[in-house]
Amino acid sequence: MPELPASPTETTRERHRDLDRFLTFIDAIVAIALTLLVLPLTELGADIGSGESVRHLLHEHQAQFWGFLLSFVVIARLWLIQHETLRPVLTLNRHVTQLLLLWALSIVVMPFATELVASSSHDPLTRIIYFGATLVASATLAGVQAVTRRHPETVDPDLPVGDPVRGWVNAVLIAIGLVLTLVWPPLSYYPLLLLMLDDRVYRLVRRILPDRGRR
Repeated sequence: MPELPASPTETTRERHRDLDRFLTFIDAIVAIALTLLVLPLTELGADIGSGESVRHLLHEHQAQFWGFLLSFVVIARLWLIQHETLRPVLTLNRHVTQLLLLWALSIVVMPFATELVASSSHDPLTRIIYFGATLVASATLAGVQAVTRRHPETVDPDLPVGDPVRGWVNAVLIAIGLVLTLVWPPLSYYPLLLLMLDDRVYRLVRRILPDRGRR
């Protein structure tokens, strides 16, 4: 893939047109992934028998509804982090493009992983796939932050660039969650809630390792 220009030629604080098109493509992938999450649930509604109640349907397929809610929250969170990461970026380079495509791949996998959670949530391989996709998404965003820091010509100088350490903190928490759910299966997918601690862990890490290069 050809590398885009290092900076816009017309104005230094407007995003390059190719970057806007690329981000629109990424957003479309996220929207499609979220739509695919809910499609199996819409089919359930059409299968209600004449004597079957909605309450029975919800109880019978509670694993699918749980998987949908879990994946919706995970994808939404990942998109918000991606949006914040790319907010100061004005132009793409080859490395950022490749990392974002890998991030998009991890999002595309989520509907499949969600179906696995609904049908075989106790299978260790299901948990590896689900946690693994989330881990890849967090790690790639950390990589994007690291690359943009090394290439200040691609970002708006008036906006702060994300700290890759935060992304790596998220990735480490997900990895810890995966280990916990494999070692102690009754924990199910609740170890993903460790992500709620990312701000506290990040601040602790930054107290130990001050970020002297942060703008």
